[in-house]
Amino acid sequence: MRGVDNEVRGFICRGPMGMRTSKRTGVSGMEALDAAAEAFETGDFEAALAAADRGLAQAPDSVDALHLRAAALVELGRLEEAGRAFGAALRVSPDDLEVLLGTADCLICRAGEDREAVEEGLGFCAKGKRLAQKAGDVELLYEFLLLEGMGLNQVGECRAALASLDAALGHMPRSVDAQLERGIALFELCRFDDAKGAFDKVLKDTPDEAWAHQYLGLMAERRGDEKEAQRRFAKAQALVPTEFFPPVELGEAEFDRAVEAAVQSLPGHAKQYLDNVTIAVEDLPADEDLLGEDPPLSPSILGVFRGLAVGERSVTNAFDHVPASIVLYQKNLERFARTREELIEQIGITVMHEVGHLMGLDEDDLWQRGLD
Repeated sequence: MRGVDNEVRGFICRGPMGMRTSKRTGVSGMEALDAAAEAFETGDFEAALAAADRGLAQAPDSVDALHLRAAALVELGRLEEAGRAFGAALRVSPDDLEVLLGTADCLICRAGEDREAVEEGLGFCAKGKRLAQKAGDVELLYEFLLLEGMGLNQVGECRAALASLDAALGHMPRSVDAQLERGIALFELCRFDDAKGAFDKVLKDTPDEAWAHQYLGLMAERRGDEKEAQRRFAKAQALVPTEFFPPVELGEAEFDRAVEAAVQSLPGHAKQYLDNVTIAVEDLPADEDLLGEDPPLSPSILGVFRGLAVGERSVTNAFDHVPASIVLYQKNLERFARTREELIEQIGITVMHEVGHLMGLDEDDLWQRGLD
C-alpha cells in the first residue's frame, strides 16, 4: 500500500423468436409480416421496420407486427421507441411469452447502466418464467432463466443470479451462455477456483469466447501471474477490440496527484469529515477486504471505505479506535477508463463515493446521487 497526502459483457441479445400470424391480419398484412421477418433475419432492420409498419396499417393490433417493429427498433438503437412498441404489444397480449422475453431482453441487455430498467426487466422475467413453466415450454423457460441471471448479475445480486443460471443449465446443460454468465457470478462472489473452472469449460467448447479470456486474465492478475494475465487480456482485446482495450496507465506519482486533486475538489461539507482519515492507493483489493462483507464485494471495485461511518461512532465503541481509511484500487480504475480524462474523472467520483460511505450514505443513497 502507498499513502496519499490527504488533505464498478457482452450479453447475447435476441430478436423475435417464433412468429404467429394473426387470422385478422389479412393477406397483404401476412405478406408484410413475412417480409418483415425475412428482412430481420438478413439484418436489414430498416426494411424490417418498414414492413412491420405496413402490417400494422392492415392490423393495428397485430402482436406479431408490434413485436417485429419493437425488435427492429432495438437493433436500430431506437430504444425508447422500442419500449413503446413492446408496451403496445403487451397491452394487446400481456401473457405472450415471446413478447415478454423480447421486452425483458431490451431492458436488461440494451439498457446499459440503467439499474431501474434492469429491475423492470427482471419483473418481466419473473412473469415469463411462471408462464413458460405453466405452458411446459422448456426452451423459453431456459431463456428467461438465463436472462434473469444476466440481470441479477448486473444489479449485484450474484447469489440469486447463480441460482437462476444453475436452473438454466439444468434445462440446457451445454449452454455456453449460461456457463459464461455463471462464471461471472462466481467471480463476483470471489469463488475464484469455481469461476476458473466455469470459464475453462466455456473455452473448451468455445475457444474464442473473449469474456472468458478476460476474466481468466483478471484472476491470473490477482494470483500475481502477470505473464498469464497479459496473455489473456491480449487475447480478449484481439477478439473484441471494441469491448476490451489496454488500460489507461498512470505512474504512481501522477496517480497520487490525481487523488490529491480529487480530495481538494471535494465540497467543504465533505472535507470536514476527512480529519484523521487515511487515503491510500493499492493495486487491487485484497481478499480480506472483499470477503469482509456478506455478500462479498466485487473484485472489480474501484475503492473501499474501511472503518465506521461518522454517525455510527460512539464513546464506548471499541472499533472507534480503529483508524478510518479510504483505499483506491489503481489497476481497477485504470482498466475502467478508456481515456486519461475519463480516468481522472472516475478517480474523483470514486473518492466522493467513499467519502459518502464515511458520511454514512449506503449504496442506494449513492446511486440516487449518481455516485454508484
